[in-house]
Amino acid sequence: MNLAPATLDFTDEALVDLGRKALDIEIEGLKAQLPRLGAEFARACRICLACRGRIVVTGMGKSGHIGGKIAATLASTGTPAFFVHPGEASHGDIGMITREDVVLALSNSGETDEILTIAPVIKRLGVPLIAFTGNAVSALARIATVHLDIGVPAEACPLNLAPTASTTAALAVGDALAVTLLKARGFTEEDFARSHPAGSLGRRLLLHVRDVMRVGADVPKVPGHMPLAEGLMEVTRKGLGMTAIVDEADRVLGVFTDGDLRRALDRAANLHTTRMDEVMTRHAKTVRATTLAAEAVHIMETHRITSLVVVDAHDILVGALNVHDLMRAGVV
Repeated sequence: MNLAPATLDFTDEALVDLGRKALDIEIEGLKAQLPRLGAEFARACRICLACRGRIVVTGMGKSGHIGGKIAATLASTGTPAFFVHPGEASHGDIGMITREDVVLALSNSGETDEILTIAPVIKRLGVPLIAFTGNAVSALARIATVHLDIGVPAEACPLNLAPTASTTAALAVGDALAVTLLKARGFTEEDFARSHPAGSLGRRLLLHVRDVMRVGADVPKVPGHMPLAEGLMEVTRKGLGMTAIVDEADRVLGVFTDGDLRRALDRAANLHTTRMDEVMTRHAKTVRATTLAAEAVHIMETHRITSLVVVDAHDILVGALNVHDLMRAGVV
C-alpha cells in the first residue's frame, strides 16, 4: 500500500480546527443516542438482569475492540461478562456460550458475516441476542431479540469510512448499559473494590489496619512506672516516634510521642526520676484492627498525628502503625 506523503501546508490553527471538527461530529453522534434509549434499552437491561449465566460480547474489527471494552466494564461492575471473537466462535469457541447466557453482538452495518454465521446457533440454543447496530433494517437487527440502534449522522473520518463516531457511540451505549445494570443491582463501592483489589480504590476499601499494623515485638510499649530515660530508648528502638504506656494486663493507659517529650523538657522534667505515666498523653486516639486503613488515615489527618496504637474491645494493646506504614501499603 502506498501512503501519500504528509503535507506541511497545514498551519497549527488548521490542525486544531480539524481536531475540533472531529470532536464535534463525535459529540453529535453521542447526542443522537439519547432519544433512542427507550423501551428496547429497558428490555435489554431486563434481559441482562435476568441472566443466570454471563453476558457474552462479540464483534469483528473495531466493533470487536469496543466489545472487549464493554465486556470488561460489565464484568468489573457486577455483570459477569467476557468477549468471544466471532471468527473463532465458528471454529469451536461458540461452545463457550451456554443456555444460561445472553449474547451482545456489535456490528455497525448489521451485516457482519462472522456474526451472522453464528447467529442461528445462538438462536437454536434459545439464548437472547442483543444487537448494537447502526442499521435498523439489517439482517442482525431483524433476528435479534432486542435491537439497539446506535447509528450516527456521520463518521468523524472526513472520508466517512473509518469507524470513529460509530464506535464512540457503541462504547457509550455499552457504558450506559453497564452503569444502568450496576445501579439496578445495588452495586456498591465495596463491590467495585473487590473487583479491583490492586487498584487504589481497592486498597482504600479493602485494606484494614490489621493488614498493615506492626505486631509482637515490633510494637513499642512500656509500663507506666518506667523512667522517662528508659521510655525514650523504647521509642528509639521501635522507630515509630511514639510508645504506648500499658498496665500489667497490656491495657493502654496512654501514649508518649515527640510532642510529649518537648513538653516534658519545657517543664525541665528529670529524665531519670520522671515516670512515663506522668508525661504521657491520656485518652489518646486509638483504632481497632478491623478499622479500614483509610479511616486510620482520616484520623491521623484530622488530629494531626502520625501514629496510632491498635487496641481490642477491652483496650488491650494489639498493634501499632504510623503514616509510613500506610504509605507503603499505598493507602496514602
